[in-house]
Parts: sequence; structure tokens; C-alpha cells
Amino acid sequence: MTYDFHRHLWPDSVVEALRARTAPPCLRDGTLVLADGEYEIDATAYGVERCLAALDRDGIDVAVVSCPPTLGIEPFDELVAAYHAGMREAVDASSGRLLAFSLLHPQPGFVGTTVAAGALLDLDGIAPVLDALQRDGGVLFVHPGAVEVAAGTPEWWAAGVGYTAQMQAAYAAWLGEGLDRWPDLRVLFAILAGGGPFQLERLRSRGFDVRRALRPNLYLDTASYGRRALELCLGAYPRRALVFGSDAPVIDARLTLDAVHGFGQAVTETICGSNPRGLLE
Repeated sequence: MTYDFHRHLWPDSVVEALRARTAPPCLRDGTLVLADGEYEIDATAYGVERCLAALDRDGIDVAVVSCPPTLGIEPFDELVAAYHAGMREAVDASSGRLLAFSLLHPQPGFVGTTVAAGALLDLDGIAPVLDALQRDGGVLFVHPGAVEVAAGTPEWWAAGVGYTAQMQAAYAAWLGEGLDRWPDLRVLFAILAGGGPFQLERLRSRGFDVRRALRPNLYLDTASYGRRALELCLGAYPRRALVFGSDAPVIDARLTLDAVHGFGQAVTETICGSNPRGLLE
């Protein structure tokens, strides 16, 4: 079995709820209106049928799907409820090909919970969620949240700079305190924790014990990165820590999947197969 731990899916219930709204977040025809701007989007690309077809194309057996905190639905109870209800239906109808993360809080029928990276900067505030996940054996998925950018900033700035900075801060917060408070919690950081492993040598030069970053229940997904970044992580981290994630359909899964395949069958099986299975067990 091969897995993609970072795919996004919007159940029909969420799309309908977004179309019914007039204030951000909402859908107006083909435009996604968020607090930080408007984006032309094909909502069907985030649907179940397109997701399953893409998995077939990519040779992936199972996707662990989620709602990105960047969508900004967390403050709205009706949107979160629509997400959970719709995602349960999608998982149940997928013949085992879809698993899902809940949003904000652990929920029955989900393999874990997605939180925005900024939540880890207030561990006391998010402690009830972490306590419940550790107690019940769920996975914590740390994903970038919304980023405010100044007018005139390049389009790539939010994802290339803002998201990675958030993830590095969340990773550092977890290494500094979180992993001691929740030693048995399995944590998956999206987008290689914003390149967090690249900073381990610098952290060590400032007194950080790098062995803390090598705990067996700490994982990094590969979404958006290619061969050079993966080589650095494979050198800095045990191979066990890397889990394939694509960030599809936001970006084409093949950008990273082709890089993983380039390391050969053994590495591909580890990153796409045995490591994800270990994360789920």
C-alpha cells in the first residue's frame, strides 16, 4: 500500500456551504473569496471523483485528506460541521482509499486532527487537543495557516516565505517543549517543517541537542519539495521520518513524487509505504 498524507479535499457539503455565504470565506462562481484576497479556482478539482482519479494516475493507493487552515473556515461552526459531516461520507464511500484528518478538534472516524502552525506557539492553549490525541492514538497534522502580506508582495511570497516561516517556528516550538509534554504523540509536520531539518546544525551550534529532533514519533511530509531538499533531509534525518505528501490539488503531486521515485525503489517504498503505515499504527 502506498500513501499520500497531504492531499486536500472539499466535500460537497463544504462547497455548498461556501456558495451560500456572502462574506469570506465564500465561493462566488469560480472565485474563492478569502480574508486575504480572491482566487480563481475550480472547486471540482477538490472533489472526491477528481481526487480518486488523481490517485490512480499517480499510483497511490490511499490519501489522507484534510482541509487546509489557509481556507479560513475554523471560526465558523457551520462550515466546520459541514466539513466533518461531508468528509465522513467521502471516507465511507471511498472503499478504503480515503482517510481524513479532522479540523480543530479530534472527531470520531478521523485518523487525527489538523491544526494551523501558529497553534503550536501557544501549547497551553492547544493542550486539550494534544491531550486527547495522545490519549486516543490520533495523529497531529501541523499545516500552514493564513498569512497576511503587504500590497505589492510577489504572489509566491505567502507560500514560499510566510508558510515556511510559520512551519519552522512550529517545529522549533515542538522541539523546545512540546515533545517533552506529549512524548507519545505522533506529529506530522507539513512541507518538511518549512525546511526545519536544514537548521539543525545551526541549532546545535547554539546549544540545541539535535537528538531531540530524532524522536521516532516525529514525521515530516515532503509536499512541494524536490530532489535537493529531500537529499538534505535524508542526510540530516533518519529515513524513517519522511512521509510522502503532495499538497495536491494545490500543486501537481508529480512534482514531488517524481523526485521520490528518483531515489530508487527502496527509498520510495520507505517514504510512500512503510513510513506512512508506521505513522498510522
